[in-house]
Amino acid sequence: MATDLHLPDNLLLWPSSVYSLANGCCLLLAGSLADLIGNRMINLAGCVLLCVFILACGLAQTGVQLILFRAFQGVATSMCLPTAFSILTDTMPTGTRRNVGFACLGLGQPLGFSFGLLFGGILESSSLGWRFGYYLCTGAALILAIINYFKLPKSSRNQTMSWRRLKAEIDWIGLALSSSGLGMLSYVFAVITGDVSSIKRGSNIALLCIATALLPAFLFWMNRQEKLGRPALIPNSLWRNSAFTSICLMVLLSWAVLNGMETILSLFFQNVQQLSAFQASLRFLPNVIVGIVLNLATGLLVHRLRADHLVLFTTFLSAGSPLLMAVIDPHWSWWYCAFWAVLLGPLSADVIFTVANLIITDVFSPATQGLAGAVFNTIAQFGTSVGLTLFAIISASVTKESSYVQKGSPEALLLGYKAVFWTCFALMLLATGIGAWGLRTVGKVGLKRE
Repeated sequence: MATDLHLPDNLLLWPSSVYSLANGCCLLLAGSLADLIGNRMINLAGCVLLCVFILACGLAQTGVQLILFRAFQGVATSMCLPTAFSILTDTMPTGTRRNVGFACLGLGQPLGFSFGLLFGGILESSSLGWRFGYYLCTGAALILAIINYFKLPKSSRNQTMSWRRLKAEIDWIGLALSSSGLGMLSYVFAVITGDVSSIKRGSNIALLCIATALLPAFLFWMNRQEKLGRPALIPNSLWRNSAFTSICLMVLLSWAVLNGMETILSLFFQNVQQLSAFQASLRFLPNVIVGIVLNLATGLLVHRLRADHLVLFTTFLSAGSPLLMAVIDPHWSWWYCAFWAVLLGPLSADVIFTVANLIITDVFSPATQGLAGAVFNTIAQFGTSVGLTLFAIISASVTKESSYVQKGSPEALLLGYKAVFWTCFALMLLATGIGAWGLRTVGKVGLKRE
């Protein structure tokens, strides 16, 4: 792809990074609009735009065009994610059906990840080319858009849109503060991930300072809005709920580790063990199988078990994944160590996905479930950005300071990767500690209400 589009080295990561950047910046706006205008309208608009810009990516003739279309693709996806949560809570009462519904949403991650890896590996080794992958995805997205048009229910709430309501019922200043702050941070993180030394640039330092200053400004605005009884994007009072605060932190840490581990594991298989991209993708299949089984099991059983015990147990087990990779010998058989690391990796995120959504949607009012879904996805997206940036810095720094002359050698790279694995292990232990404190009074979630 990079060769066909003449994409320079300094822009290689941007087709991926700009998608996450645009998606993360627009989630809260899309969720707020969905609560006011209606989930169905926003979701269908997102589906149509997604089809258009996936196709546009396949037709792109330059690297700049691809990056631009990927950004719009991220905006389109941001319209689909929070509305999926809101549609589910609007149509399914609390209880097993809603729990399984959230679990099925969680299935999208392992299934999408597996299909992406397998098709990517197949396309790489075939003559079909990367454009065919985009055309295939366009067809799949179009089919889903048509199904949504005929099957998505209309909202049960009366949502007559007017400019007065649009102005009065959405916290526009809160949206501007949060989205711009997250956007600046995500941009700097993306730049640093591609080139660690870029943190020294004046423009990046300025953006980090502005983004940091926007955080207290956002909290001040939320406090003001809440005192005046006006719409507040994420009221400060929510953070006094220990379960809400703890599960948000656990989502951030778990998604940082999950996506960081998947990225570094793929690099380990290819750069250290010298496997092809397709061979590396096959080694993630246990991850996919566990994700499917565990998501469904969580949806069916979460109302029968204490949520804190379930989350803490799986988070502690997930900590074993980076620990195993931190002590691995690359010459060992895959079944001896790497298999178990891949198997344990998704346990925490798969369980937390369902539990976190049940807790977060319960905290927000029925009229703001789109925003609730946006909050979850924003935290997960931000966790991914933070994790990838942190791990890129750690890996590059350790490899650079190693005693090996050839910094690109498997031995030098392995030192950097192992430093990341130890960091992931520490973060998972931190997540376990946060859960032990904040979720101690949660008990069972997802119970049916009479």
